[in-house]
Amino acid sequence: MPQADNNNKYIDLREKFPNFIYESYDYKLADDKITIEFSYSLSGKYFFRPKISIPIRDFFQWESITETARENIIFHIGMIELLSYWKAACPPKVIVKPCKLSTEQVSWWKNLYFNGLGEFFYLNTISTDAESFMEVECDSEKEFSSFSLPLDDSYIVPVGGGKDSVVTLELLKNNYPVTPLVVNPRGATDECIRTAGFTHEKTIEIFRTIDPVLLELNALGFLNGHTPFSALLAFVSLLASALSGKRNIALSNEASANETTVIGQNINHQYSKSFEFEKDFREYISAYISRDFNYFSFLRPLHEIQIAFLFSKLPDYFHVFKSCNAGSKSDIWCCNCPKCLFSYIILSPFIDRHELVKIFGEDLLAKTSLLPVFIKLMGVDPVKPFECIGTVEEVNSALALSIEKYNGDLPFLLKVFSETPNYARYKNISADSWKCKFEREHFLSAADFDSIKQKMVC
Repeated sequence: MPQADNNNKYIDLREKFPNFIYESYDYKLADDKITIEFSYSLSGKYFFRPKISIPIRDFFQWESITETARENIIFHIGMIELLSYWKAACPPKVIVKPCKLSTEQVSWWKNLYFNGLGEFFYLNTISTDAESFMEVECDSEKEFSSFSLPLDDSYIVPVGGGKDSVVTLELLKNNYPVTPLVVNPRGATDECIRTAGFTHEKTIEIFRTIDPVLLELNALGFLNGHTPFSALLAFVSLLASALSGKRNIALSNEASANETTVIGQNINHQYSKSFEFEKDFREYISAYISRDFNYFSFLRPLHEIQIAFLFSKLPDYFHVFKSCNAGSKSDIWCCNCPKCLFSYIILSPFIDRHELVKIFGEDLLAKTSLLPVFIKLMGVDPVKPFECIGTVEEVNSALALSIEKYNGDLPFLLKVFSETPNYARYKNISADSWKCKFEREHFLSAADFDSIKQKMVC
């Protein structure tokens, strides 16, 4: 449900701040790291200078990347980074000074911005449309051309600390040279990488810093909300690929990410994890950056429930992975949010109840306080939680499968579920019926797809 009616604030801020300017980008190699800084202006009244730093690794090939190629990628990272700052006041005009974009490129970016901000507009009750929310004007004659890079066929795997990237790491590392990639490392990411057998020195680490001025504006009551982080990760991963000389960028976004968050509306918390974005992104980078990159989601043929099955075969990770956004800073499961409850539910058919309690610290299916969240996950409410979670069908299937593991003594939430029409609808669905239910839209090679089918015993 919407959190605030900020449409009037949206209108007022757009009048006060008519322009958002992408002023420039800068980068340098010094002190064993690459530092990138972007400069943005909110109508000349507020200025933002977010930074990205990347520690140098001995396998980087910085010198073999032309200046034009570096600038092309970095400029594009700035184009997605700006969204975090634009949304504070949503100026009607964005002025891009570093580079000239074609009409087709402007259309592509507006589509990404609008769909990536679907949750932001919805929760702030902002009334707008894909055409009028923004005008993009380029104040430059400089144009970038696509380029070629010397890349090999090894893999980069972005790791977020959750079960999905763990499954990708494990499925790929025995067949190919793999390099983990982490943005803003934390306890869970470090532990998952270590458990997979990778060292700190063999991991690409990227540190992203938010300009504190944005936090000050948030405190003053400017607009705030979700932006498509996975789109930022997509562009940042191109730089990691160029630096490391590794062609394949294997994400861990699954078929479940395609389901909208608000039933009947094109509003998806996971838009930048969807196949739609993946396809659009591949086409864009091929046309305007480089055809040498191979950005794709390794888990795209699978659903969350299938990934949970694969993860259940990896007990070494049970006590190191974390998927809770609320507890990410302290590296814990908060056990009170939709992401925690969903993770518990989707794993419950495949991992012993006592083991699950050890992982999370308590039995989440026994928590009466989680009933409102539980109802949303079941699909009773037309709005799913705005989190990276699976489909309504998967949640109901996992709950029905979990009931089979109990001998009549059901914890509170499972008892609630057993008394709903949903249970009658899903109780005859077997785990085997899910195992080989592959999504056909994906960009995996035949060999990679076969490796997944073998693991699912299909």
